[in-house]
Amino acid sequence: MTEAELKRFPQHVFGQSFTTLKCEGAVYLPWLEKRLTGDGALMLTRRIEDLWELHPSFDIVVNCSGLGSRKLAGDLTIFPVRGQVLKVHAPWVKHFIRDGSGLMYIYPGASSVTLGGTRQKGDWNLSPDAEVSRDILSRCCALEPSLHGACNIREKVGLRPCRPGVRLQKELLVRDGQRLLVVHHYGHGSGGISVHWGSALEAARLVKECVHTLRTTVPKSQL
Repeated sequence: MTEAELKRFPQHVFGQSFTTLKCEGAVYLPWLEKRLTGDGALMLTRRIEDLWELHPSFDIVVNCSGLGSRKLAGDLTIFPVRGQVLKVHAPWVKHFIRDGSGLMYIYPGASSVTLGGTRQKGDWNLSPDAEVSRDILSRCCALEPSLHGACNIREKVGLRPCRPGVRLQKELLVRDGQRLLVVHHYGHGSGGISVHWGSALEAARLVKECVHTLRTTVPKSQL
């Protein structure tokens, strides 16, 4: 950042400025779903307690259950990192501001500005914490004083599905002589939207390998 730009942030001695893309999940995910169903995919909503409940209706399962993989895949290495943010109406804010380790940020969007945030490892609480909200607003107003005039303040809480590393691999489940091919695809933490396209392509490649396995091991009479 230039000296002139840094004058807006007198408590900082240096900064970086750049142009980037911002993807809003609330709009992007419905678009992806519409694209998928438009290509002929069938969307079903169903609660399951065990991956085997999907057999024999499905030969291959892609497990994207996130934190649900603690139970569905028996993966106790996955854990939540709680995030609490505020959504406010402040249409005059046009540039994002991110401070330090990323726990303080201001992200303008199409219909609201996101103020954050928290990174609470192992916390499953989905209820907003009023004290945390006050702290977020105070810290963000220190960065951008005009936010004192923000209105329509809403609290949002989410759990990021984290683990020591993303699990993107095949697994063959066997029970009572039956086989179920699974492609695990979860554990992206807070970076899922950033790497989703490449990660999905790799998952699709693994699914193709599973299809090849089925075609070469299952008798033609059963295909």
